[in-house]
Amino acid sequence: MNFENLQQANETIVTTDIKGKNYAEVNQRIKAFRMLYPEGFIKTEIVSLKDGICLMKAKVGHYIFQQESEDTELRINEVVLGTGTAYEKENSTFINKTSYIENCETSAIGRALAMCGIGIDTSIASKEEVENAIENQKKAPSLSSLKAMFDTTLTVKEKEDTLKHYGVEDLKDLTDDQKKELSNALAKKAQKKADTNASA
Repeated sequence: MNFENLQQANETIVTTDIKGKNYAEVNQRIKAFRMLYPEGFIKTEIVSLKDGICLMKAKVGHYIFQQESEDTELRINEVVLGTGTAYEKENSTFINKTSYIENCETSAIGRALAMCGIGIDTSIASKEEVENAIENQKKAPSLSSLKAMFDTTLTVKEKEDTLKHYGVEDLKDLTDDQKKELSNALAKKAQKKADTNASA
């Protein structure tokens, strides 16, 4: 495959507009991949499946067949072009109530294909991933995930101040809107801390 082939395959991809930005669907990325590598491979592996949380890895590529001479054995080598991982939580969206494993696999494949340059003219994230993220933003986080962020991100004093700010004694007493607000604030604080540690 050369860059010209990749461009031609990408031109066949039909995108979907989400909030003014075009995203490629995973099935469109797969079609483009099959144009480039009709006999290429798409392999997935469940890395972890525990407590309703799925972590999936995908790899895409093609095979090279080598035979030194007629007397030697045919060797088949895998050439990995891209890998991708995805994480999905059971019941986090309507589709994930019944199909979170399948949804996770689709997302991992989409990301692996994106790493090959397929369907990334506007974004590495696929249409499915963006829709899922938007849906998750509408929902309040679960009490257990909020508590985990709360415990790992804040000091004892910050925890006390935060509960006092919301006028509650325990996280379980927060309204859904307060949970969303706190979750966003904790995520920003955790990201800032990670950025500071990375630059140190």
